[in-house]
Amino acid sequence: MTTATASAARTAPERTKSRDAFFDNAKYLAIVLVAIGHAWEPLRHSSRTVTALYVTVYAFHMPAFIIISGYFSRNFDASPERIKRLITGVAVPYIVFETAYTVFTRWTDHVPDRPFSLLEPLYLTWFLAALFIWRLTTPIWNTVRWPLPVALVIAMLATLSPEIGNDLDLQRALQFLPYFVLGLCLRPEHFRLVRRRAARILAVPVFACALVVAYWAVPRMNSAWFMHRAAAEELGAPGWYGPLMTLVLFGCSLVLVACFLAWVPGRRMWFTALGAGTLYGYLLHGFVVQSKSVWGWYEHDWIYQPVGEIVVTLVAAAVVTVLCTPPVQRLFRFAMEPKMPWAFKNTRTPVRRS
Repeated sequence: MTTATASAARTAPERTKSRDAFFDNAKYLAIVLVAIGHAWEPLRHSSRTVTALYVTVYAFHMPAFIIISGYFSRNFDASPERIKRLITGVAVPYIVFETAYTVFTRWTDHVPDRPFSLLEPLYLTWFLAALFIWRLTTPIWNTVRWPLPVALVIAMLATLSPEIGNDLDLQRALQFLPYFVLGLCLRPEHFRLVRRRAARILAVPVFACALVVAYWAVPRMNSAWFMHRAAAEELGAPGWYGPLMTLVLFGCSLVLVACFLAWVPGRRMWFTALGAGTLYGYLLHGFVVQSKSVWGWYEHDWIYQPVGEIVVTLVAAAVVTVLCTPPVQRLFRFAMEPKMPWAFKNTRTPVRRS
């Protein structure tokens, strides 16, 4: 075996081992729930049960994804290399998919004159805009004494101000901010707490209670609260209600996120490798969801029966799974992870020769 071959043989397993299967599993399962939630949306008006499931899933799937994103952003120090990765891995995909979604939805929504604006994230691109903001501010959160309380206060104040507007979907970025900051504050031992057998057992009755409460709340509560994209007044509630709901939803979401993580397997599974491609699945499945009005997928009566709802759920899970696979990643890597060496200065320190 040549030296190069031996080196490559050693590097491949090392890359595999360097990734924690638990987090890859969690990211994959969270993105599957995101896709299922979008698939359930047209079914909500015909089924209280589906709506209860929808509300329960929306209470924790994006918080879980954002907490994990924050956890893996802990070492962001705004160094040149990390800024490059932020631009190529977040800013460039945002521009590409904002453009693609604008063009695509002009066709699917029959709005040929829909304006293009990088300041108003369209559909799923809000997460990229928010992630860019959150990650840029990471050095601040790593410096202040009480980052999570400060982030919660900011989120609470955001619900009081309808004037924040749609620029970069800032309302949503601010209201989801505490979950990202919490991720920055977490350490490996915190995740080990929810991976214990006792936590897995306790998660069963907690989730059961959450479903019962969600079923009760369906006709009594505006589910838009879980989207975190509007101020209290815009949801028809008095202003003081916003800060209160921020705290209540944060507490409920954390409990459900803990239950979700308790059920995530820690060993390698058949879907573990797909955890590296969750952002691909997240952004690409939006085109499938947006096609529903063109192809009339929800125009059949059987879709609104229990069997149809199960089929919709399984299809959504299968589609987003395919979109996370390595072949799809290779196909769209030019847009999601471009190299772009031409766009950056050479920031490496030259080696001095004596």
